[in-house]
Amino acid sequence: MTLIELLITLSIFCLMELVAWLAHRHLMHGFLWFLHEDHHVKTPGALEKNDTFFLIFAIPSWLCIMMGLMANNGVSVSVGAGIALYGLAYAIVHEVFIHQRLPFLRRSKSIYWEAVRLAHKMHHSHLGKEEGENFGMLFVHPKYINIVRKQRASNS
Repeated sequence: MTLIELLITLSIFCLMELVAWLAHRHLMHGFLWFLHEDHHVKTPGALEKNDTFFLIFAIPSWLCIMMGLMANNGVSVSVGAGIALYGLAYAIVHEVFIHQRLPFLRRSKSIYWEAVRLAHKMHHSHLGKEEGENFGMLFVHPKYINIVRKQRASNS
């Protein structure tokens, strides 16, 4: 991988936060709410209709990587890799850390990670598709960082 391809991969990874925010705000809380709703209102079973969004993001990544490799096009592979890395980060941060699937991640000393968890909790406090706040995942609004700082200061 060349330096340019690495920069493309990292740029696409960062751009995916904006793409995910826009998709979450306007598609998942819009006309695709029927797929996303069960993520806000817990339903029985391990899988949710919301898990369909994994494919919506994975297919373009896979196609970019596959077609790029077939055409020997490093740019296409880099775009696909950036999308895939964001998907991996999403799975780790959202499923493992935010929803605390691993017990040792229940307490964090990081103000940033606690703010990410708080922002997600605030997002899920709204059960309807019209209401809502914080549609992103990795770039947390500074107000959540300030709330965590104030909580820690008052607990000291």
